[in-house]
Parts: sequence; structure tokens; C-alpha cells
Amino acid sequence: MRVTESIRRAAAERRHDTLERLGAERDMWVSTAHPEHGPHQVPLWFRWDGQAVWMCTGAGSATVRNLRGEPRVRLALPDTSDVVLLEGEAECHPAPEVPREAADAFAGKFGWDPRTEQAPYVYLRVVPRTVRAWCGTRELRGRVVMREGVWLD
Repeated sequence: MRVTESIRRAAAERRHDTLERLGAERDMWVSTAHPEHGPHQVPLWFRWDGQAVWMCTGAGSATVRNLRGEPRVRLALPDTSDVVLLEGEAECHPAPEVPREAADAFAGKFGWDPRTEQAPYVYLRVVPRTVRAWCGTRELRGRVVMREGVWLD
């Protein structure tokens, strides 16, 4: 949602807008860290299932290696004027072991099924613990719309 400079959304409206974007968008920036190599950030396709973000990447990727050692992750939708940041811990599911419903929904959204690839893939599942959403400096105060896994109204 694009808002004008004079409007400051209430928490319930920010939550609604955030959920709408999670359901509609396809790309998300994924930030992980390695204790020796530092931060790592990549864009990945994602699917929101109403409770968690599902993504998929190569089993040997830096993202998967980092998450196996440090599961904390920050996710960001790619709009700097309407910011949505999610934080949580990632679970790694090898493609052959991913819940069928999640993998089918991911394949349905993107027309690509990593389970059919010859190379190994890992699905990443992140249940957000914290969500921040804001448009411009007028919304910096009150930008936390989820805390400890609970949506704030």
C-alpha cells in the first residue's frame, strides 16, 4: 500500500497491509550471518501460508550453511518506501522431507517444483517472532506490529 506523507496508519491497518503484501508478493530478501564470514543477503521467492514464510534454495548455498549454524534470520520485502521486516528462526527441510502441502503450494505459486530437480534443494520455513512495518519517518514510532509471535492491535 502506498500512503501519502500526511497519513499515519494505525497498528491494525499496518497489520492488514502487511498480511496483504505477504500474500501477494513473490520476492523477499533473506539475511543470514556466519560467525567468520559475516552477513549474507540474497533475494528468494517466498510463499506465505498464513503463519510462516516458505522459501527454497540450493542445499549447498551459503544461506543454508549459515542457517544450520545460526537459525536466526531477518527477512525484508523489497520496497524501501513501504518497509516490512520479519525476524524469526529458520527451519531447514530437505526437499524430499518437506510437508507435501507446503511444497505443493510453493510449486503452484511459482510453476517450479524443487522436489523434481536433480540437484538437492532445501525449503526454509520461518515463523515470524517480530514484524516491523512502516512508511516513512512518520511511522517509525509504532513500527513493531508483531512481538514474540503475537500481532499487536
